[in-house]
Amino acid sequence: MNERETFGSRLGFLLVSAGCAIGIGNVWKFPYECGENGGAIFVLFYLLFLIIMGLPVLTMEFAVGRASRKSAVDGYKALEKPGTKWHLHGWVAICGCLLLMMYYTTVAGWMFGYFIKFLTGRFDGLGENAVNQVFDQMLADPKEMALWMIIVVVIGFLIVSGGVEKGVERITKYMMLALLFLIVLLAVHSLTLPGASEGVRFYLLPSIERAKEVGIGKVITAAMNQAFFTLSLGVAAMEIFGSYMSKDRTLLSESLHVVALDTFVALTAGLIIFPACFSYSVAPNQGPALIFLTLPKIFANMVGGRIWGSLFFLFMSFASLSTVTAVFENFIATGSDAFGVERKKAVPFCIIGMILLSLPCVFGYNIWQDLHLIRGGDVLTSEDFIVSNLLLPIGSLIYLWFCTTDLGWGFDNYLSEANTGKGLRISRRLLPYFRFILPLMILFILITGLI
Repeated sequence: MNERETFGSRLGFLLVSAGCAIGIGNVWKFPYECGENGGAIFVLFYLLFLIIMGLPVLTMEFAVGRASRKSAVDGYKALEKPGTKWHLHGWVAICGCLLLMMYYTTVAGWMFGYFIKFLTGRFDGLGENAVNQVFDQMLADPKEMALWMIIVVVIGFLIVSGGVEKGVERITKYMMLALLFLIVLLAVHSLTLPGASEGVRFYLLPSIERAKEVGIGKVITAAMNQAFFTLSLGVAAMEIFGSYMSKDRTLLSESLHVVALDTFVALTAGLIIFPACFSYSVAPNQGPALIFLTLPKIFANMVGGRIWGSLFFLFMSFASLSTVTAVFENFIATGSDAFGVERKKAVPFCIIGMILLSLPCVFGYNIWQDLHLIRGGDVLTSEDFIVSNLLLPIGSLIYLWFCTTDLGWGFDNYLSEANTGKGLRISRRLLPYFRFILPLMILFILITGLI
């Protein structure tokens, strides 16, 4: 059996793990959730829940991966007590990753498509209705949608075909550094727009009045959901990178760095969007349409809009592709661990399979537009409902119970693994919080998501 691959550097691990967490949820969902939920108050609650909820579960996924040196299914098998069946969740987690990619590749394709459209001047000087038509025409054309989706799938699997260090780490490292440069550049530009200060105040100065208008309970619930889902916890997307980690640093220290990078990107995305919205008198509570309908109208009529629009959607493309690549690595690693399939031999089959599984989401906006599934939603919203409202919270609960109860791996084993290396350590006194309070908070997210 081949020795387990590892990351070539600590920076590589941090950027790849952060790249998995940093995705459309940060740069698309976070700004519009913030806009819909009163701005700065939402941000404060988001940061609070990120530390008290997301961070502990992240250390647990990393711990299972690092202790076992295996992917999801075999990771559970290596650590579970004889006769127990925790590893069954490993298969559910992989199915969750697969379902996530069945629609995520389509949305990532939209980002690539918009980057090319801005680069080629498609949006130059367009009016409001014309900008809307560009998006509508893209959704109505299954060939264009499928083309962008296929490009995303092929690029993602070609990257992972090179292995962990020479493929995933090397490419993602440069992609993430470019992403961080672009997001800072775009934020600085937005902050120099006329009237940008109003957007900054909305975003960063807490207002109880605005929160009350939305409803404090709704703001808190939205912040809790966003903080929890931003790290892609519960479907072994992070566990796989734990299996490639060194034991030089404690898991709390490394997890804090990943959370910090993830949060930096989410917060900076807001500094791009809200100053631009206020500068051009656009309401910041536009919901999911903010990225594909509202912002292109701003860029289309901005001085140098083609350049800034191209850079923005290039940044969005990097953010989405970093997540796609990370999850594809999970598929390849699981195939290798569970079935002994060689990486390069698995890639062609994975490409074909992923394209076929992603087509229903593409067709859901055109050929199958009359198909209504969960709660009357289209294919994409139905797939997202299953992943976000069921598989992520339930999977996180399972990792939590596996690491804190005697029926699973056990708290002592988890604590020993988490505290191996230099850095911040997790206190044994947190056991009651991990075992009783944290599960209730995740159950609250699960129940509110279903309601």
